[in-house]
Amino acid sequence: MAKNMEVALLYDYYGELLTDKQRDMIEQYYHQDLSLSEIAENAGISRQGVRDSVKRAEVQLFDMEERIGLVAKMRTIHSTLEAMSRYSAAIHTKSEALGASEITNDAVRLAELIDALKDRIL
Repeated sequence: MAKNMEVALLYDYYGELLTDKQRDMIEQYYHQDLSLSEIAENAGISRQGVRDSVKRAEVQLFDMEERIGLVAKMRTIHSTLEAMSRYSAAIHTKSEALGASEITNDAVRLAELIDALKDRIL
């Protein structure tokens, strides 16, 4: 299951770099949840041919991630933004307790900026 999710994620980032045939096979196998036999029947090729194409596409997706690292970078950005959100919330809470309205307002604005950034890149 974890591999399926990882392949689907890698496909989102690098799918356009695959051949049309590989994209079609990956979409049917991972997104439409069709079996290798069903895909083979749809494509008019052997089940083994479908399996080989899917496996080659998987290898290419993992290889692209190893070389380029976009998914790893996005995961790092996501975890950093989550940490920033937690710190912003803590600053907000502490500044309210101290009655520091300027800091409270800044913490609110920071949280809004973090949320806007999350929406744009995640």
